[in-house]
Amino acid sequence: MTGWRTIFMGTPDFACPTLQKLIERGEDIVAVVTQPDRPKGRGQKMMPPPVKELAEKHGIPVYQPLKVRDPAFVDIIRELKPDVVVVVAFGQILPKALLEIPPHGCINVHASLLPHYRGAAPLNWCIINGETETGVTTMLMDVGLDTGDILLVRKTALDENEDIQSLHDRMSVMGGDLLAETLDRLMTGGIVPLPQNNATSSYAPMLKKEDGIINWNADARTIHNQVRGLAVWPGACTVVGDQVLKIFRTRIGNGSGEPGTVLQAVKGSFEVACRSGSLFLQELQLAGKKRLDCASFLAGYPVSEGTLLGAGQHEVLS
Repeated sequence: MTGWRTIFMGTPDFACPTLQKLIERGEDIVAVVTQPDRPKGRGQKMMPPPVKELAEKHGIPVYQPLKVRDPAFVDIIRELKPDVVVVVAFGQILPKALLEIPPHGCINVHASLLPHYRGAAPLNWCIINGETETGVTTMLMDVGLDTGDILLVRKTALDENEDIQSLHDRMSVMGGDLLAETLDRLMTGGIVPLPQNNATSSYAPMLKKEDGIINWNADARTIHNQVRGLAVWPGACTVVGDQVLKIFRTRIGNGSGEPGTVLQAVKGSFEVACRSGSLFLQELQLAGKKRLDCASFLAGYPVSEGTLLGAGQHEVLS
């Protein structure tokens, strides 16, 4: 425990393990700042962010500014007199006026090995690009986008079949542990902030629905990585007949044929040719239907060998 007056800023599930770690350490959390409630689901019911739910469970005051750079809100933070601000996947860029308030700085937990994969979706793009190693970084925030000085880094191997959900869960816990170590070492002066090397930086932009559209003219490994990286949202997708087919889990094969051609679809084995190699589709979902394993899917929706996936894709998906 540092004994520092702490403000926590975060929004999604990914931020919750770090907030939980601060609570367990007995840190003096004077406020939690998160995004406003948003409508979700078919009923568009207003739902609180996961961080808000966790904070309220522990009786921590919650603020939900529409714009964190609003001078009136910056004044609220100033009046709270934080020693440190911890930021994890908050969702808004902090203004210079706010960054300058805490004497020990604003510390961000970022889900990449900075300066690689700065931006909104580092874990997704790490998987999509076929990286074999990733990790989390704590940094002192500045006015740039994930450009602040690095405090600590923790690395982990990335399995070639791990999907975004599994990686998200692992990195969220790792981020909380690294933040705790960062605070402890800052207390004792055991960290020298290290400037990032901008020359080696890369960017991980926010995901778009069109990022999920499968191009069967890519090699099997590339499509496999796309499926893994987009398994939560928006989902990798193609077209079968005139229906959208989402694919959530695949296995790489060595079959060959015209890209997008179904090589076999029997007895729970659904193999599709790519530019090089093939993919076995293991978990699928037709639009408006349930997500199913391969055997269950083929039992309810038989697909003939030789069917071309992706035919007419532009018209169906546009």
